[in-house]
Amino acid sequence: MTGAERNEAVSFRDIGIDFTGGRGDWVLRHLDLTVEAGEFFVIVGPSGCGKSTLLRLIAGIADATEGDVRTPEGPVTRPGADRAMIFQNVDVPLMEWLTAKQNVEFGLRMQGRPRAERSAVADDFLRKVGLQNAAGKYPHELSGGMKQRVQIARVLAVSPGIVLMDEPFAALDAQTRKLLQHEVSRLWREEVRTVIYVTHDIREAVLLGQRIAVMSAPPQAGIKSMYQVDLPYPRDEFSPGFVELARQVEIDIEEEVNKLWADSAVPRSTR
Repeated sequence: MTGAERNEAVSFRDIGIDFTGGRGDWVLRHLDLTVEAGEFFVIVGPSGCGKSTLLRLIAGIADATEGDVRTPEGPVTRPGADRAMIFQNVDVPLMEWLTAKQNVEFGLRMQGRPRAERSAVADDFLRKVGLQNAAGKYPHELSGGMKQRVQIARVLAVSPGIVLMDEPFAALDAQTRKLLQHEVSRLWREEVRTVIYVTHDIREAVLLGQRIAVMSAPPQAGIKSMYQVDLPYPRDEFSPGFVELARQVEIDIEEEVNKLWADSAVPRSTR
């Protein structure tokens, strides 16, 4: 049976990553993971465990040392139109010489879509992210949160089946981050795309995800635990279920961080 028949969006099979050129210093080892089509899947874990590397593997901009990554289109060997990535840095992805609307239209133009269609789709997605009145502004005229909304609109406009988000709100102030978290959750429910989301923010993970994968500490990191989030949207951060799940995820991550500290501790000399 194929991945498409099983309704899988992404599957990792026996993934291993060794950045040392074969010297055996594995960051990830023997990782198996499946993300279902239409799922909002969140990955958390200690620093250095390979969360962002997994996104780059799906995007086709990094290669595994062992194993393979597959989508319904087949093995991932390079970037493809079925996948798109939203980055943490709000400045790098936008083209400063284009307006907000022209930035959203850019991917559509690369797809060869007619001008009238490009314009209508860009207008629609700018409206969905609340930027219809900023369509003619250039990136230097936009706040960090507005730039990130342009990036979200540009990615969604080209209709990728899989949206990859690498700590997209980490550089924003707390209030803007909270607003955009709710915006992304709403857009995902409206657009029904597969979203794979990396974050260090446990509250954000529980607020957004249908499933949360907690990664173990490196070296040879993998999946430590998996949580199904059976809480209705929009979520109440102060509900007992939310608080309990966030605490359990936090405990899991703390255990892995403590392992890192223990492994890196320098023995004290004795007298």
